[in-house]
Amino acid sequence: MENLLEKIISLCRRRGFIWQSSEIYGGFASCYDFGPSGVELKNNIKKAWWKEMVYQEESIVGLDAAILMTPKVWQASGHLTAGFADSLVECKKCHHRFRKDQIEKNECPDCKGELTPEKKFNLMMKTFCGPVEDEAAVTYLRAETCQGIYMNYENVRQSMRLKIPFGIAQIGKAFRNEITPKDFIFRTREFDQMEMEWFCKGREADKWFEYFKNKRMNWYLGLGIKKENLRFREHQKDELAHYAKRAVDIEYRFPFGWKEIEGIHDRTDFDLRNHSKFSGKDLSYFDEETKEKFIPHIIETSAGADRSTLVFLTESYNEIKGGRTTTTESTKEVEVMLRLHQDLAPIKIAILPLVKKEPLIKLAREIYLNFKKYWPVQYDEASSIGRRYRRGDEIGTLFALTVDFESLEDKKVTVRDRDTMKQERIEIDKLTEYFRNKNV
Repeated sequence: MENLLEKIISLCRRRGFIWQSSEIYGGFASCYDFGPSGVELKNNIKKAWWKEMVYQEESIVGLDAAILMTPKVWQASGHLTAGFADSLVECKKCHHRFRKDQIEKNECPDCKGELTPEKKFNLMMKTFCGPVEDEAAVTYLRAETCQGIYMNYENVRQSMRLKIPFGIAQIGKAFRNEITPKDFIFRTREFDQMEMEWFCKGREADKWFEYFKNKRMNWYLGLGIKKENLRFREHQKDELAHYAKRAVDIEYRFPFGWKEIEGIHDRTDFDLRNHSKFSGKDLSYFDEETKEKFIPHIIETSAGADRSTLVFLTESYNEIKGGRTTTTESTKEVEVMLRLHQDLAPIKIAILPLVKKEPLIKLAREIYLNFKKYWPVQYDEASSIGRRYRRGDEIGTLFALTVDFESLEDKKVTVRDRDTMKQERIEIDKLTEYFRNKNV
């Protein structure tokens, strides 16, 4: 487990999942670029989340709000106060900075130097809108996507003719000026959030909290995360955010310990009440049936697409000593396989001509170009067939389809299953039906 994270980072770099941002300039700390394999994996995670939270829920709709908003939003939400700040300490010797709560002793963990007294450090990223960089032009990159949902709560409710309870879901970028980002893509300054805000009556908040808490745990289990690697952690009163009545984290057992991957929060009526107060816009709800007028309470589910990507990479990473392939070309060394859930696999099918000969290449490319209309597929003709199988296994490709000389005669190809390694001869004109029956 100690070097598992290093192995995952190496795989991500080697196979086009994740690279350091601005790498040719030496990199830019805590920012990462998702390569061809990585963007497919992360997009598949987002699609799976959207399907679960929007398509499969009767009363949840989607939104894509702007990243930039008036600073008044962040004043009302409490983000510009000490409530959204970390305690910062700095080493007097090496000048490295750390979060106070991550320092066990009152000395620098890097050089053992003396630390300065702690001071508050706001996590909001400041920028300017307009041609003049003065205080009147100051705004912020959003620190969470949910505030855009609150800004549009009334617009969504009225335009979609929704009644309480209902939810609004959003996936988008958020930014936090973290003091000590670390552990690869686990804690970064730029990240994708997947958030849902559920608007309900206050007396029903506990019921909906439990519903979404269990729903979100089951989502991870359904996508292949082992039960023993997940747990709930209830926040104590002294660690609750300023807006929260209750908070429960879903934690995953990473190589670097148990860490939060999602939070379920009872935000009470704090958000809409504060935005009503600061904006002068009445955001109360009138129930026609009960004749009640009230500010809705909010149950929030908040997950990170980047952290989820690291979860699924960690969970699916397998090393097979001595190798899995039985072809004579393969060397008997450690083989890496990502046993990703089929909904998440970046590439569903690899199309491989057995050898680099024109008749086989022509047929293989015809199949490849046809399949591109339906699935994320990959064509690979370089190296031995054993090496190409292993390349596919490394990025979690579900099936390998091999075109051989017999294919020219019997119009069949060999399909290899990633997990079982079982091989079947399938007629070319029945391949689309075959893969659809496999729910690819």
